[in-house]
Amino acid sequence: QVQLVESGGGLVQAGGSLRLSCSASGRTFSNYTMGWFRQAPGKERELEREFVGSITWGSGAIYYANSMKARFTISRDNAKNTVYLQMNSLQPEDTAVYYCAFRVGASAWAPHAYDYWGQGTQVTVSS
Repeated sequence: QVQLVESGGGLVQAGGSLRLSCSASGRTFSNYTMGWFRQAPGKERELEREFVGSITWGSGAIYYANSMKARFTISRDNAKNTVYLQMNSLQPEDTAVYYCAFRVGASAWAPHAYDYWGQGTQVTVSS
């Protein structure tokens, strides 16, 4: 089992920034990926979660959704088993619940490819 705990969400004005954190605990693996997803208001199913980006611990590879590459940055703290999502120039359309997720192995963009999920953290961007 892997437990994921997100933090850092909140209310921010358009143009502002937030940094989300996701800490992992439980079983250890040598090669795994932590991904960030978001679920916009009105989208209820897990399959409707939108891929934001991911980082793979073994290779260090980082991927982003094209639409977020310019504004979002993923980083990690190996010692803390924590991944961060720095979000800049936030816009109202970025309003969503943001989730981190875990899978063994390389990155994947589909939510069903991930085995463990955090509880989500709300990000609200006001205009």
